[in-house]
Amino acid sequence: MNRIATTFERLARQGRKALIPYVTAGDPAPETTVPLLHALVGAGADMLELGVPFSDPMADGPVIQRANERALARGVNLRQVLQWAREFRAGDPDTPLVLMGYANPIERFGVEAFVESCASCGVDGVLVVDYPPEEAGAFAGRLRAAGIEPIFLLAPTSTAQRMEQVDRLAGGYVYYVSLKGVTGAAHLDVAQVAQRVQELRRHVHLPLAVGFGIRDAAGAAAVAGCADAVIIGSRIIELMEHSGDGEALAAASDFLRGVRAAVDRAAADSGNPAFEEISR
Repeated sequence: MNRIATTFERLARQGRKALIPYVTAGDPAPETTVPLLHALVGAGADMLELGVPFSDPMADGPVIQRANERALARGVNLRQVLQWAREFRAGDPDTPLVLMGYANPIERFGVEAFVESCASCGVDGVLVVDYPPEEAGAFAGRLRAAGIEPIFLLAPTSTAQRMEQVDRLAGGYVYYVSLKGVTGAAHLDVAQVAQRVQELRRHVHLPLAVGFGIRDAAGAAAVAGCADAVIIGSRIIELMEHSGDGEALAAASDFLRGVRAAVDRAAADSGNPAFEEISR
């Protein structure tokens, strides 16, 4: 069984919600990428999303765009990202790792070579922002054949037809974009997200992970009340961006540890007996 499914099953038994941080490979520095991933796991991450740097990350706001630019300026490419995935997997056999990015680097690398490399490096899922489900059937099939989950996005504007289409193709989890905007936006409406997630569950049978616009522990805990997973990225990158030399990993870890505690407190306050049992 894929590590993503195993993790969600374990968390469900425990009455907990998944916490999934996103970081851009090669930022704040190439040599910190693998240590950063391990540090995030140590701070409470259940899964990881590792961004593949690209020059035109259309879904991302200024914070993640700057991270992409910094990584590209240091010469980071998809081949290096895959090597870092391999190094991470050598030190952590259990935590699911998802690559998130855009079509151009994959097309240049070669789709078949990319899928084969992901499998050999221990990548568990792939999310390509600009591979719409209408055009991604063959790609999703290649991933599945290699034991890798094809992850897709849904948005506030997604129709029931699109939801059902994604449900047929997707694996691992479905990433729900919580707002009409880019990553890092600050206008999250939790009540609206909860209502939309309830509607999505009528069409999508995979776990639902919510991202975009979650910037603090309180927002993460609120979203965890309706979703199966919380994805948070821009705020982590922003904290590292403004940290002093050698302090980026500590800043990211300290922040995520606080988010983890808030999400778990919300589960405990809900009176979930499974969570109370494992918390003793």
